[in-house]
Amino acid sequence: MTDLAAKTKQLSAWTGAFGDAYIDRNPPEPALLQPRVKMWSRMLDSLVGRPPQSILEVGANIGLNLRALRQVSPATLYAVEPNGKALGRLVEDGVVPQERAFQAMGGALPLADGAVEMAFTSGVLIHIAPDDLPATMREMHRVSSRYIACVEYFSDQPREIRYRGEEGLLFTRDFGGLWMDSFPDLQLVDYGFFWRRVTGLDNLTWWVFEKR
Repeated sequence: MTDLAAKTKQLSAWTGAFGDAYIDRNPPEPALLQPRVKMWSRMLDSLVGRPPQSILEVGANIGLNLRALRQVSPATLYAVEPNGKALGRLVEDGVVPQERAFQAMGGALPLADGAVEMAFTSGVLIHIAPDDLPATMREMHRVSSRYIACVEYFSDQPREIRYRGEEGLLFTRDFGGLWMDSFPDLQLVDYGFFWRRVTGLDNLTWWVFEKR
């Protein structure tokens, strides 16, 4: 288990009662899962003929994305999640076996270089303080042998937004541009937008990159 003793404000929130409340608000019910099944079907369509055989979610929570991926991909799934309650639920529900589920933070992934073909976040980078983003992105780039995917809120300019009445817990920016500017070996495969009005998702912008 990765040492989580030196916690940031954000990590403290998500590994404590604040994070536990998120679990309770987002149960793995069809109304939440089906939009994600459609989301991943669309994203993986961009990789037809060369789909990833192993996929890691960084910040998996109880695995809503991984549960959806199981319906549209035969890939071997991995999960990293700092909240012990969420990770325990993910394993208990059989989403990912214990040996591929890690209680850790994005800035210190307990996997070898190139351990998975795709590493992704969904609604996670927005909750990492800007100064801590590079460490998480470097780790994702390190453990991915081929693809990086990102599903987050978009803003042309970096800005902070109050989240459930709290400061310092939500930051938006052009995450796709940040990935490309930070890692010259990444080539854009595809990108798009999931409009809440028609998808049931939360106005999310997505990108898929390939290492070249």
